[in-house]
Amino acid sequence: MRIKVLAAKLFAKKIAKETKKWASKPVETQQKVFQNLIKEASKTKFGKDHHFEKIKTFQDFAEKVPVRDYEALRDYVDLVVEGKSDVLWKGKPIYFAKTSGTTSGAKYIPLTKESIPFHIQAARNALLSYIHETGNADFVKGKMIFLQGSPILEEKNGIKLGRLSGIVAHYVPKYLLKNRMPSWETNCIDDWETKVNAIVDETIKEDMTVISGIPAWVQMYFEKLHEKSGKKVGELFKNFSLYVYGGVNFEPYRAKFENLIGRKVDSVELFPASEGFFAYQDKQNEKGMLLLLNAGMFYEFIKTDEFFTENPKRYTIGEVELGVNYALIISTNAGLWAYNIGDTVQFTSLKPHRVIVSGRIKHFISAFGEHVIGKEAEHALKEAMEETTIRVNEFTVAPQISPETGLPYHEWFIEFENEPDNLEAFALKIDNAMRKQNTYYDDLIVGKVLRTLVITKVAQNGFQEYMKSIGKLGGQNKLPRLSNDRKIADFLNQYKKT
Repeated sequence: MRIKVLAAKLFAKKIAKETKKWASKPVETQQKVFQNLIKEASKTKFGKDHHFEKIKTFQDFAEKVPVRDYEALRDYVDLVVEGKSDVLWKGKPIYFAKTSGTTSGAKYIPLTKESIPFHIQAARNALLSYIHETGNADFVKGKMIFLQGSPILEEKNGIKLGRLSGIVAHYVPKYLLKNRMPSWETNCIDDWETKVNAIVDETIKEDMTVISGIPAWVQMYFEKLHEKSGKKVGELFKNFSLYVYGGVNFEPYRAKFENLIGRKVDSVELFPASEGFFAYQDKQNEKGMLLLLNAGMFYEFIKTDEFFTENPKRYTIGEVELGVNYALIISTNAGLWAYNIGDTVQFTSLKPHRVIVSGRIKHFISAFGEHVIGKEAEHALKEAMEETTIRVNEFTVAPQISPETGLPYHEWFIEFENEPDNLEAFALKIDNAMRKQNTYYDDLIVGKVLRTLVITKVAQNGFQEYMKSIGKLGGQNKLPRLSNDRKIADFLNQYKKT
């Protein structure tokens, strides 16, 4: 076991040296990626249609290749799904990561032999970065759990498809297989509640040291462990020292996690998606995640307040600024070109380039011109909770445009673990924090266009019932923090708690 720990530390040192090399030359690194992408795809259908042979600079690319989302790229993707070669990238993809959420049903995101290794390396390097920084490698001796989708894959026209987390389960390094949990059979269970119960049974007596998964679903796992054992998670797993997560902001969950665990543990944040693994947290005491500039992806950034204007300016890595909200646009070695992934980011550091995920370009509230984004709502709730002993399990926000009486308002649907004695006072704390962050929102309150926000309490498991109703319970599925309509709100109304 000591040999395993020593090997992990030596490998971590090597990766840290390589990372520092490319991270210190961001423009040069991205330029090499850009040139390689254009060269490799020049003979594809997409490359020929967009005259890649004439593209020498980013300006050439921006003129010839418009920003697209999945629906706008769908004609090309459909050809790939039909089994055609050399459409978006040379040859055929080896997988499709199947995701949901578009207006036309399922999305098929291609994964190629060139792109898959970067998904695996990024997850590995996140752990190695943590080892190199902290010197803590003892966790490699224990068991590790990754709450993920089923690894059972379907096939479509000769190409395997499944959830991304299920696909990457096939690439777990051999040296981790003995440590990895749950079992293959349990991972293949589709029903999330059944799966979590099986994971509890398998892991409750093991020496778990690393636990990974989206906070909402790991929280469910922790709660079931506590139900079954009557013990805090930290008592059950005495060597549990690292929580790895991605996809949503952990801060609203942190207090609840610490209560369930019974102590603090280190955490590492990841920024993975079917389209690419974009960033991971490389420092415990620095805000943001290291943007992976050498991972087969070329990044562009569009300021969110300009995104819906005609021909917004497209910025490259050398032009970005701190604290500005950008829509993230990618071109990749899986054949996505000037592709809008839907996420928005802000840079917290430019040496090296670190980002936080600030929200979704379509998940916002601007029913009254307030331009509220997810990061603002999460920060406001965190600030209010820090001043109290209140803990929150889950929340989402929607506009109430036509209340029965009084002015319109933002309605916050919150499932509390322990409720405030004075709900109105807690709402006011959140509202004040929102007003400090967002001048548009503040102006609307001052101008009596909006009243201060209203909290609607949601009964226990109300949010789980919503996710179940749309077929997205478990796995890597995330609840939208903000909606510009009342679809989620209307469902949650049946779970109102008085």
